[in-house]
Formats: sequence, structure tokens, C-alpha cells
Amino acid sequence: MTPNPLLGVCFHWLGGLASGSFYVAYRGVKSWAWETYWLAGGMFSWLIAPWVLAFIMTNDLAAVLREAPTSNLVWTYLFGVLWGLGGLTFGLTMRYLGMSLGMAVALGYTAAFGTLLPPIFRGEFAAQVLGTHSGMIILFGVGICLTGIAFAGGAGVSKEREMSPEQKREAIKEFDLKRGLLVATFSGIMSACFAYGLAAGDPIKAITLRHGTPVLWQGLPVLVVVLAGGLTTNFIWCLYLNIQNRTGYQYFHSEIRGEVLARENEHILENVTDAPGEEMAAAIAVARTQAVRAPMISNYFFCALAGTTWYMQFFFYTMGETQMGRYKFSSWTLHMASIMIFSTLWGIALKEWKGTGGRTRLLVALSLIVLIGSTIIVGYGNYLGTTGKGG
Repeated sequence: MTPNPLLGVCFHWLGGLASGSFYVAYRGVKSWAWETYWLAGGMFSWLIAPWVLAFIMTNDLAAVLREAPTSNLVWTYLFGVLWGLGGLTFGLTMRYLGMSLGMAVALGYTAAFGTLLPPIFRGEFAAQVLGTHSGMIILFGVGICLTGIAFAGGAGVSKEREMSPEQKREAIKEFDLKRGLLVATFSGIMSACFAYGLAAGDPIKAITLRHGTPVLWQGLPVLVVVLAGGLTTNFIWCLYLNIQNRTGYQYFHSEIRGEVLARENEHILENVTDAPGEEMAAAIAVARTQAVRAPMISNYFFCALAGTTWYMQFFFYTMGETQMGRYKFSSWTLHMASIMIFSTLWGIALKEWKGTGGRTRLLVALSLIVLIGSTIIVGYGNYLGTTGKGG
């Protein structure tokens, strides 16, 4: 199948839409603690959806995984574990730096490391990127994406400056620049490990193609392994919180004991790590003590919807990657930009920027324009590479 970068960009936009939208479904979950609904939805994100779709869309899934080299399976899984750590520490970044600055710093690290390190490790960066016209255009597009992320961060900082001193103290109670930058660096680099896991799974893709799997679905068996690593990290953390907070019973009993977290006014939390920190969820929750029964059926339905939507970002990501030709490493930049675009659009739709000043709204608009432009530039660079016009 001849690569089609335009189609690939469209797939990445669909993935960004899924990532920017999945948390909306969690708003339908009532009375459960964060750790309960995150793990319930995560079972669909990291276990059920990956296995079901890989089983349906690919050939001989079990045989492919058995034939895969053990070293590749281990590295792919371990990178998934590290990616999970990045997602869970994202909340600490928000705690110490605030939503806007923390997101900008963490996303910048994730975009840069997730895009550039895979070709460097493969030894392809100098020849395929720096040594070709198309590669340099893609590299320029990566820089434009980082600029767009910086504009988004600037919009958030501008919004925070418009807040009263009381609102600022409420929003960032534990501001610590030094500690926050250290945590953001760790979170950003660990979150980029998802891209490393996909790269480590290249031999698995080759095996599933030999078994007759269509090119478009070759990445699905790799997702099974990477997300198993993410499941491990998140399962351990959520189970720990269930025990510590005595919320494990919520999976099985509708009657909520003690204090209940009222989440009707919860903000949408979208980020590239796709795992809003427990610290953030707790900070925006409000305690109430009256007797409440959780709607079990609807809670599980919304968790399943959110979890499956979350998975679809990488379902489309792997499809888009197959269309990017020899510059498939650029898929990570397209993924970053697409998530930021649709997350920002959701913020506008939900009136999160209502009442802000002209400078803030200008920065929001600039971030959207620059991020959309970055996807077009990266897509054009891939087009030149596939047509042989890129040098």
C-alpha cells in the first residue's frame, strides 16, 4: 500500500479528537471516587478494547505475540509502564506549576522527546531528517508545534494573571517552580515513552504482516503490549488509592459510605498523558455527607464509553502512522498537535475562556492557528518524502 500522508494527517486528527473528548464521558459518572472510575474506564482503555479490536482486525493475534522476540515484547511492555508513570505524575506538575504552565512544559518535553529520539536511536536522524529537504520541513513543523504549545501555555498564564490574588492562591496552592520543573521534566519524558514503545514494537508489526494482517492494522498487536504496561502502572496506583481511601467497595455496591465527592462542576481535564492526576481530581472535588446511591449501570456505561474513546486515539494513531512513509516518527508531533487543537476547542465550547481579556483570547487563537499549521507542514514534508521530491 502506497503511503498517503494526507490520509495519515486525517487519521491523526481523529485520534486527537478522541483524546481531547474522552474525559467528557466521565462527567456522567456520579458519586464514585477518582480511582474507581479511572480504573473502571481504564479496563476498557488498556485491556478490553485493545484485545477485542486487535483480535477482530488482525490475523492470528496469539500466534503473532508468541512469535515476537522476547526482548521486543519486554521493551515494548516496559515503555508502557514508564508511560504510565508519566501520566500519573502529570497531576503533580499541575499542583506545583498550575494548569497552564505545567501543561506547556510537560507537553513540550513530550512532543520533543517522543518525536525526535526514536529516529536518533535508530541512527536515521542525520541521514533521513537532517540530510533531506523533506526531513528538514518535518523538523520545522515539529518546531512550529512546540511554538503552538508555547502559545497555549502563554494563554493559560495570561488567564491566570487576570485572576484575583485569592483565585490564584486557590488555583495553585503549592506553587514551587524548581520542584515543578523537575516533575514536569520527568512527566514529559516518561509520557514520551509511549512513542518508544511503539518503535520497539516494529518487529511485532512485521510478524503480523507476515500473517496476512492488512497494513492499516499492523500496529494493533503492538498496542496490546504497550497498553498492558500502562495497565500495570495505573492498576497498582488505583488499587493503592482504593485501599487507602477505602473506596474499593464502589465497584460492587451502589450505596456510598461516608463522604461523597460531588463532581457536577468538575472541569474537563485533557492532556497528552491522558491520565488526569488524582491530585487534580481531588482538588476540584467538593465533599458532601448525605446518603447517596451511585447509579451503577450508568456509571459503568460512561466509564466504558470514556475508556473506549480514550483507546481510539491510538487506534487511529497506528493507522495514521502507516500512511507517513519513512518519516513515521513525525506521527507523534501530529498526535500532540491534534490533542491540543481539540482540547482547546472543547475548552472554547465549554466556555472555559469566557470573560478573559483580549490578549488571552488572541493567544488562544494563535495557538490554534499555529498548531493546525504545524500538522499541515508536517504532512507536507511527509508528502514530499513519499513522492521522492524531498531529496
